[in-house]
Amino acid sequence: MIEAPEALCLSEQLNGVIKGKVVTDVIPCYTPHKFAFFNGDPEKYPGMLLGKMVDGACAYGGMVQINVGDAKVVFSDGVNLRYYEPEAKLPNKHQLLIGFEDQSCIIVSVRMYGAVWCFVGDSFEGGLVSYYGGAKNKPQVLSDAFDKAYFMSLINDEGVQKKSAKAFLATDQMIPGLGNGVLQDILYLARVHPKTKIAVLSQAKREELFGCVKKVLREIYRLGGRCSEKDLFDQKGGYVPYLSKDTVGSHCVYCGDYILKENYLGGSIYYCNTCQQEER
Repeated sequence: MIEAPEALCLSEQLNGVIKGKVVTDVIPCYTPHKFAFFNGDPEKYPGMLLGKMVDGACAYGGMVQINVGDAKVVFSDGVNLRYYEPEAKLPNKHQLLIGFEDQSCIIVSVRMYGAVWCFVGDSFEGGLVSYYGGAKNKPQVLSDAFDKAYFMSLINDEGVQKKSAKAFLATDQMIPGLGNGVLQDILYLARVHPKTKIAVLSQAKREELFGCVKKVLREIYRLGGRCSEKDLFDQKGGYVPYLSKDTVGSHCVYCGDYILKENYLGGSIYYCNTCQQEER
């Protein structure tokens, strides 16, 4: 799934190859996908995009947005976004193709599930408006606006004290673009168990947690994303997580204990039971 570091990498890569190009082809729903979620009728997307110039791309949380004249195209969740040079062989299956005047194109394909939205101006409507608005309007986690004071205002709020560390950081869009995929290493480096309640964390531990949020996400961004994700040019990211499905049963790099896995809050959590003891 695309999270904040990958979204930022993708947006920067898009600006390097499609900014300033005019859209000449739009093919939506070439291959039907039950869990590809579109905004409105995708057959209307060509009318919103054709003949318009790409002004640039940006990232909002884990979303990638391309600005095309007065229209916007937004990609989220389990979307694969790829760029193809002129005359390159194109994949047989995809959910959206946007072609340009030089015969290059970007192709969107959905993995398990993903969102592709296209709308003009601020006309985005539907049940995901708040999801998009939250990602766009909150301070971006990799920006200077997401500073210690802002993070402390979130973690010290009375309404989150009964939440677990995982629930606080990675649910309800508390921090857009910070999901279960990047959460594990943040908690590992901070030595916080995913089930530990926010209320029992000391002020010093809360500040340490902020530092780990910044450290991990900056490192993932610096290395071009996680190794489980691919960039615009189909290259895997260079960040190898400490904790993931691939490290379950291996030894903790700090204490030598085993890395464990559990199901929790609708997904998997990974942790070292020695370094990340659950506080009560």
